[in-house]
Amino acid sequence: MQYTKLTDFQVENFQTDLIEWFKENQRTLPWRENKDPYRVWVSEIMLQQTRVDTVIPYYLNFMREFPTLEDLAYAEEDRILKAWEGLGYYSRVRNLQTAVREVVEEYDAVVPRSRVDISKLKGVGPYTAGAILSIAYGQPEPAVDGNVMRVLSRVLEIDEDIAKPKTRKTFEEVLYELISKEDPSSFNQGMMELGALICTPTSPGCLLCPVRTHCRAYKKGIQDTLPIKSKKKKAKRKRMAAFVIVNETGQVLIEKRPETGLLAKLWQFPNVEVDSHSFNKENMALSLSEQVGETIILGDRIQKVEHVFSHIIWDIEVYQAKIEAVGIEDATHRWVDHHQIEEFAFPVSHQKIIKHYFDGV
Repeated sequence: MQYTKLTDFQVENFQTDLIEWFKENQRTLPWRENKDPYRVWVSEIMLQQTRVDTVIPYYLNFMREFPTLEDLAYAEEDRILKAWEGLGYYSRVRNLQTAVREVVEEYDAVVPRSRVDISKLKGVGPYTAGAILSIAYGQPEPAVDGNVMRVLSRVLEIDEDIAKPKTRKTFEEVLYELISKEDPSSFNQGMMELGALICTPTSPGCLLCPVRTHCRAYKKGIQDTLPIKSKKKKAKRKRMAAFVIVNETGQVLIEKRPETGLLAKLWQFPNVEVDSHSFNKENMALSLSEQVGETIILGDRIQKVEHVFSHIIWDIEVYQAKIEAVGIEDATHRWVDHHQIEEFAFPVSHQKIIKHYFDGV
């Protein structure tokens, strides 16, 4: 049954205008060199909540490191995290490896062609499944991301809140009717490209839009009011103190984060959460000495770092510190020099500390 928003809508003409525009104007991107499902899969995971320009060098490096499903499936996790370092959302690459290993072992290294099977893989949600099936396998499956919802909100004048999970179902229903059955790959990529380049969140380039004549919001002059999106909750701030602890040989101490939780298994400089009411250097030095198991001599503050997550903001004050010994290593602590530290994967906030400290020594 046809979705009511498509009543009196010229579906075939819309498909033709969109696909022709995409084929003539698509950006040259490394994951578009071929339609290998593994390459499409990696690119789509990387592109979640990350800009295309940011992803390109990461993608090229990742594919050099792990050119096949088998290469990624059995790679050491620390090596994968290092290749992903700076992209954030590290659970994505862990889930990707788990899913790729399952494909290798359960599907003879062939990415599943059915939505049911591919959706069982860890980390593969409705969008990623639709993107792989349509782009790599040419199946008329919807791939609904923020760009696509924005375009359809305007073209079909859909005023449902796109921040609500149930709204995605609405757009999937529409796309099953609207998607080109002859060229679903170009159609879905065209929708994404249109949202990225022309039908942007603010100041959409309507005069350059290939589907302007089909756009109901443009005809009413309300394109700037759509899509409807409720605001996120304000991120909470957490005050932290991090420490560049130097031993008598000039090495610095790094530690591995816990096995689970935010930024799991990445490396960092020792740090503590700071209570604003009891903030003083003596308490920090004592807490740090207990944490490390050695007497720490705390020095001056050398840097201030702010890092914004989707739900929290870290305000990090960075201190230099000394330890009157070479220091003891264990499974979660390492003493490293300037060159060795490059072998470990750090969150972006601590990469800033590395750059500031080692540039200054």
